[in-house]
Amino acid sequence: MGDLLQELRLRAFALGFDSVGVSLAAPARRLDAYLRWIEAERHGHMVYMARPDRVARRRDPQIILPGMRSIVSVGLSYAAAAPAPDFTADPGRGRFSNYAWGADYHDVMTPRLEELAAWLRTKDPGTASRVYVDTGAVLERDHAETAGLGFTGKNTMLIAPRAGSWFFLGELLTTLTLAPTPASQMPSCGSCRRCLDACPTDAFPAAYELDARRCISYLTIELKDWIPRELRPLMGNWVYGCDLCQLVCPFNRFAAQGEEPAFHTLDAAAIAPPLVVLLALDEARFDARFAHSPVKRIRRARLVRNACVAAGNWGSQTAVAALLPLLEDKEAIVRGHAAWALRQIGGHEVDAALAAALARETDSQVREELL
Repeated sequence: MGDLLQELRLRAFALGFDSVGVSLAAPARRLDAYLRWIEAERHGHMVYMARPDRVARRRDPQIILPGMRSIVSVGLSYAAAAPAPDFTADPGRGRFSNYAWGADYHDVMTPRLEELAAWLRTKDPGTASRVYVDTGAVLERDHAETAGLGFTGKNTMLIAPRAGSWFFLGELLTTLTLAPTPASQMPSCGSCRRCLDACPTDAFPAAYELDARRCISYLTIELKDWIPRELRPLMGNWVYGCDLCQLVCPFNRFAAQGEEPAFHTLDAAAIAPPLVVLLALDEARFDARFAHSPVKRIRRARLVRNACVAAGNWGSQTAVAALLPLLEDKEAIVRGHAAWALRQIGGHEVDAALAAALARETDSQVREELL
């Protein structure tokens, strides 16, 4: 089994993965912490995470794949060269998390994991497997930590001591018995709390605990509803995800740029495009621009909603011309957030436009934003 593990590792590296490890097919070590997190409703509107069938699968991995014996965890770096700070800090630009600067990681990693699964079947034709890339009822960071890929930081991210936290995870569940990778001594965050202090929305009630309902990544990506008014001014110019707790992590000083070309970009529009451009996106432009990006999953209305919040935080009259047409957008959530943004900017033109919009608006939530 040791020889097979070594072959597996070499095959995974040949497929482009940067790290690989194996753990036994057992429930995640921190399952109880996850269940307490759900009970405290810190998952917010991500109701799928609390569905009984998904909780059952996390309690018993055999429900996912009967006869499963091993979990292969892989990592793929998306670390990128940092742009000039004054560029990303420009309030007139909408900032994207760096994992979304390139191609959709699902599209990059899933076929390679499927190929790895096919290779395992050549070793034992009776082998069954399942492949997940951020899609299944698997506590992937916990299993990856057990397999030796890193340790859990105070920001709940998995951190590799010599590579930081800029990497995607994927899992291959298999009925083949593989030797678990030897556990190695890992460092810890020690007394450092830079990630906790850097979060503008106080999304960490304590070290190693995340309240997703206050996390900018959750607010801009997972939340399909209205962004709470009290949190909007704290979101800055982030329009898709947030990197703040990782940017300040000392371990990310050791992260070399990833070698996967699909995640590389020299396009400033992928990093932080002008807000006025994002506000002007219609469905066709959105689809064309983000066809191969993870951004496509939130659809046009949520991205424009996020851009409205960033424009309100910018507070510039420059954004008014792009915001005014959105008061008549087909999506209520866009109309309402555009109204909020315009209210932050103010001015005679804005006041007149908001009054006119209020006179014709029938949606109660949008009307609250217009008042």
